Amino acid sequence: MEAAGTWALLLVLLLLLGLLLTLPGPRTRGHLPPGPAPLPLLGNLLQLRPGALYLGLRRLSKKFGPVFTVHLGPWRRVVVLVGHKAVQEALGGQAEEFSGRGTLATLDPTFDGHGVFFSNGERWRQLRKFTTLTLRDLGMGKREGEELIQAEARCLVEAFQATEGQPFDPSLLLAQATSNVVCSLTVGLRFPYEDEEFQAVVRAAGGILLGISSPWGQTYEMFSWLLQPLPGARTQLLGHVNTLATFAIEQVQRRQGSLDTSGPARSVVDAFLLKMAKEEHDPVTEFTDKNLLMTVIYLLFAGTVTVSATVRYTLLLLLKYPQVQERVQEELKRELGPGRAPSLGDRVRLPYTDAVLHEAQRLLALVPMGIPRALTRTTCFRGYTLPQGTEVFPLLGSVLHDPEVFEQPEEFNPDRFLDADGRFKKQEAFLPFSLGKRVCLGEGLARAELFLLVTTILQAFSLESPCPPGALGLRPAVSGLFNIPPTFQLRLRPR
Repeated sequence: MEAAGTWALLLVLLLLLGLLLTLPGPRTRGHLPPGPAPLPLLGNLLQLRPGALYLGLRRLSKKFGPVFTVHLGPWRRVVVLVGHKAVQEALGGQAEEFSGRGTLATLDPTFDGHGVFFSNGERWRQLRKFTTLTLRDLGMGKREGEELIQAEARCLVEAFQATEGQPFDPSLLLAQATSNVVCSLTVGLRFPYEDEEFQAVVRAAGGILLGISSPWGQTYEMFSWLLQPLPGARTQLLGHVNTLATFAIEQVQRRQGSLDTSGPARSVVDAFLLKMAKEEHDPVTEFTDKNLLMTVIYLLFAGTVTVSATVRYTLLLLLKYPQVQERVQEELKRELGPGRAPSLGDRVRLPYTDAVLHEAQRLLALVPMGIPRALTRTTCFRGYTLPQGTEVFPLLGSVLHDPEVFEQPEEFNPDRFLDADGRFKKQEAFLPFSLGKRVCLGEGLARAELFLLVTTILQAFSLESPCPPGALGLRPAVSGLFNIPPTFQLRLRPR
């Protein structure tokens, strides 16, 4: 994929340089924040190297401040927000204006503005409200949801026990565990870890994550109009999307064949099908087959890769810092005693454990560039006029690593989330799930999964690394739209 991305970028440069003098530069509307001068057709490619787009934006902020404008390619103009104050002021203080969904060029043609994630306007409002309420009815934030995660955590521990102390890569099992939680809620089923179709779906979700975050994915965000016809990386990405879509279609059809219209919905798909039947004669209904399919694909993808990546990074940190692992396990033993499974009600009694989980999320900064937003109407912000439709990148990584809030932000220090008395201390700039009207709709579920999975693992096992802790690297293997943790080998010793 990397070789294909390199050749594609070279082709882009050759073609663009050939056309450089034939097209005018981008037009400017409104009164936008300053930024680096774009070249015709190239935009700010010279300042923003694909593969290090986030770092390039952070570097530009040192010159142009916390709010500036860049051009991704010839026609895509983006306003960038850097640091806690700017992001909070925009997404929190002017939540409605900044609530539009921006462009994800790698996936937009597939989703075509449909589903709960990629839609805008009234379609998005209806789908988000419906999905949020349905997940709540199915147990998210309630005891039923907690029991679902606890049961999956026990299955994961059993799978870990089967490794019998041999080193292994935990990536697939962790992704299967988190995928099973979202599958249970979305399609009403959990799958055995040995199921080959389930493994293929989980791997496809990981392939999508890698594809959209890779150097090729970042190049595509700038020059999709030129790269779209080329084979290679895009074909791979679409293959992963097709695997997920095929699975989603099969599950929807299965639920259609066994739908009980007299009882309560047992999954998001059930609830959506019941809503579709209720509004089938409404000519402007948003509860359609396409919105159902695109919502299910998104939930399966996000529910599989985001929490599992964070759990994996947390385990890596505990291998890297064995003294932190020991302190967490001492707290678990002291507060829970032997034999009692952790519950969400224990969180308040486990302040250090909670601090470790928060610090892991902060340090990873899973979505460093934030998911692109768009202005729903022409908006005044910090003295600038941002026209309706202007794209915005709220750099969540710059919030989570803001040196004005977090001292030595690149260091792993769970104590920053504890007060002088050892109690958990909230941080206003802790925004891994973003904020405003587009805040992650699965935040509560993700937080519950992270807490219950990690505490259950640490209660059952001591984590060991086949290599010295000092040799373990923490830098993301890929940093683009998402920060993807590096792979590592884990060895488990029963406690």
